[in-house]
Amino acid sequence: MRSSVAANTRLYSTIARRSAVCMTIGALLCVVGCSRTSQSAVSQAGTHQALEAIVRDFAEQHRLPGLAAGVWQHGEVILRIGIGHQDGPGSPTIDGETVFHLASVTKPFVATAVMQLVEEGKMCLDCPLRRYLPYFSMEGSGADRITIRQILTHTAGMGDTNDFGWTTPEYDDGAIERYVRSLATVRLDFMPGSQWRYSNRGFDVLADAIAKADGQPFEAVIQRRVLTPLGMRQSTLLMSDIDSARMALGHRRDGTPVGYYPYNRRHAGSSTLHSTLDDMLRWAAANLGRGAVGQRRILPASAYDELWRPYWDIRTTIAEQTRRAGYVFPYDSLAIGLSWFLPVEHGRQLVYHSGSDPGFASNILLSPAEQIGVVVLINGSGADPRALSRDLLEAASQHK
Repeated sequence: MRSSVAANTRLYSTIARRSAVCMTIGALLCVVGCSRTSQSAVSQAGTHQALEAIVRDFAEQHRLPGLAAGVWQHGEVILRIGIGHQDGPGSPTIDGETVFHLASVTKPFVATAVMQLVEEGKMCLDCPLRRYLPYFSMEGSGADRITIRQILTHTAGMGDTNDFGWTTPEYDDGAIERYVRSLATVRLDFMPGSQWRYSNRGFDVLADAIAKADGQPFEAVIQRRVLTPLGMRQSTLLMSDIDSARMALGHRRDGTPVGYYPYNRRHAGSSTLHSTLDDMLRWAAANLGRGAVGQRRILPASAYDELWRPYWDIRTTIAEQTRRAGYVFPYDSLAIGLSWFLPVEHGRQLVYHSGSDPGFASNILLSPAEQIGVVVLINGSGADPRALSRDLLEAASQHK
């Protein structure tokens, strides 16, 4: 369902297949950039056309019902494109204001809220979860010592969720706490802090801890602390707040509707963010600005020393999965930060998080040194948005 080991493996095969496309686009950008006539205007126009061609090729190759993609570079949007429809032919076309379900891209918002609470002294990264949730309990040694940092880095040993209850959703404020209490009979996968394993469950529990530390429902905390201050006006974690006329609906690989919507407040911390391309480009800009976009700041820049610190080396795990699948691992290294994935490619530090739920896939990819952010949102299955994000990053990095 999420940004898992298996999902990372699929990315690398797509990268290999599309390398020729990147080289062709790179050559095009060189020709445009080296032209001595109308240098700036021609370069910008050529870059936009090249980026748009990459997106259209990807959408056509995977026969996607709809897609929105954008690139932020050095303080401006250099690509903003929507392709396809919200719910098949005849429905509204997708644009920068279409609302998508973002699945696990929710998780960095959770980490941001935690860091805000840490700055205010309301939470502590290395304090036990039970300080905020005295009723939390799981079977197995070490459950009482699980820390906030371990949850954010997927090293808490809490395991993952098998059934997200998409067809039996809960909509009330008490859903998250009930979920946390239901884990009392569930056994830890491993001793906290001893291994790394991706865990949606941990972030769902963390949502309850955030709510208790801040004294408001989790969704209201994210809205007040992150979405509203950044001007992400169409974004929300509450389905009741979404403009239904702007919603993209999920589709299967064959293009048919999924038949249900992936929403359940029990799993708000791992998956219920809804947003638009325009809003997510602001989110990309805020993170490239280390907590600020324009005059709006939601975190001190020093918080990113924690958020983007490599806490656990997951290269061996991912590389082995990649090798078994018959592909070449493309990164110099790969680590996990506080929710964010941190690959290094040819010496270049990247930051990303992707998400997928039935009928939806999404990704945000950042290159802090180059000040480039890429956002891809899809309302279909069977395509990896990380592959498209990488192609767009490579093309944009050649645009100065």
